[in-house]
Amino acid sequence: MGREFLDVFEQWADSYDESVSGHNQEYKEVFAGYEQILEAVKERSMGHVVEFGVGTGNLTKILFEKGLNVTGIEPSVPMRRIAEAKLGTNVKILEGDFLHFPEIINIDTIVSTYAFHHLTDEEKDEAIAKYGKLLSKGGRIVFADTMFESGKDYNNAIVEAKAEGFHNLAKDLETEYYTTIPNLRTILEKSGFIVRFKRCNNFVWLMEAEKQ
Repeated sequence: MGREFLDVFEQWADSYDESVSGHNQEYKEVFAGYEQILEAVKERSMGHVVEFGVGTGNLTKILFEKGLNVTGIEPSVPMRRIAEAKLGTNVKILEGDFLHFPEIINIDTIVSTYAFHHLTDEEKDEAIAKYGKLLSKGGRIVFADTMFESGKDYNNAIVEAKAEGFHNLAKDLETEYYTTIPNLRTILEKSGFIVRFKRCNNFVWLMEAEKQ
């Protein structure tokens, strides 16, 4: 994750929970069904779960409450502090990101929400290759993130955001690394995963991949 995106998260830390609750009209549709999306990730998680991009710990908390063994990875110091205040000493949250993280063994599920788009497609490929080596047969990757069915749909989303006057959303769509489902399918299948996608709202899809 680039320094520019880390800076955004550090500035966003204090208002993140308010944003995901739908109070920001510009991002309301992006976070539509937020709680249900977290629940869907939780229901598909098993065993020892590694979460990339813990943020303020919302998903981490419900994974722990399910009784799962959770290890969190988060690069932002302010985000980690908020998550640690919510979770206490119940969950270990380590410094790191999708590509650079401490050695972790015996992983059953790798999860993330609203964060994988900070990686370029080349970095996504590198990350998935790493996870393919960490997971045994039957291990899972469960990510919920903004993605698009095609490049045309991605471009249409930018046009629609501008037409609505959602200029911050349009800028995010133009400057971050939102990818397409076909690209992700290719990346995952190359590393030995079978993958399924399920739409959660007009922006977010649930991606569930199983190691073969």
